[in-house]
Amino acid sequence: MPEGPEIKQAADKIASAVIHSPVEEIFFAFERLKPYESELKNHRITKVDTKGKAMLIHFDNELTIYSHNQLYGKWMIRKAYNYPKTNRQLRLAIHNHQKSALLYSASDIEVLDKDELALHPFLNRLGPDILDETLTLEQVINRLQDKKFCKKRFSTLFLDQGFLAGNGNYLRSEILFVGRIHPTLRPVDCNQQQLQKLAEAALSVPRQSYETKGITNNLELAADLKAKGYKRQEYRHWVFGRENKPCYICGTNIIKDTTGGRRYYYCPQCQKK
Repeated sequence: MPEGPEIKQAADKIASAVIHSPVEEIFFAFERLKPYESELKNHRITKVDTKGKAMLIHFDNELTIYSHNQLYGKWMIRKAYNYPKTNRQLRLAIHNHQKSALLYSASDIEVLDKDELALHPFLNRLGPDILDETLTLEQVINRLQDKKFCKKRFSTLFLDQGFLAGNGNYLRSEILFVGRIHPTLRPVDCNQQQLQKLAEAALSVPRQSYETKGITNNLELAADLKAKGYKRQEYRHWVFGRENKPCYICGTNIIKDTTGGRRYYYCPQCQKK
């Protein structure tokens, strides 16, 4: 599933393609949304933003298209009406005279007015967006110490979208490594210095991933490994996907484990319990 940085990158591409010109045509695959095709046609998109893993496309008539990619959704930006060859099913298409923004395979799509947007049950359950530039270190520390979250294991907590929205499998592992926290610990098990370091990682790792299109490793180290011929999947992350490979810091083999059927990775030396 795409995580917060990937959804925000997609939002940037969509905004660049469609925000400057009126919508000439819009297509919804679902019958319940068909009436909105005429309501949105010829209107302008004023903003494309994200909340966690949700995409919000705002129109000048105060309607908003909400979408969530879930596991299989994928946005593609093409020249106008230039559809790719794919086995994916087209769910949403936004066309202007130059570009088409195409959403394939996603099933969670709605059109909302201002009141519906404000009361949307999924959006209202989300915590602060990890990529929100106004989110502060103090706010993250406060959430770590909040009674709702402080007794949850980190391996579970960093997948809880009510804690911080936008995290997923790879960000969870990478944040905990950079914060030097064992995944099975809880915030209540940590001292103030540990919580401070973890909160810093919770902000810096997703933001670096967004800025670098997914690299959470040390950037100098990643550049050096790339220059030596390493593949992207080998230099992209500190620990995620690197089971039984040596830690870039201490050389100890990385461990893979699961919780709730979802995998995570850690260094048993750098992230002592």
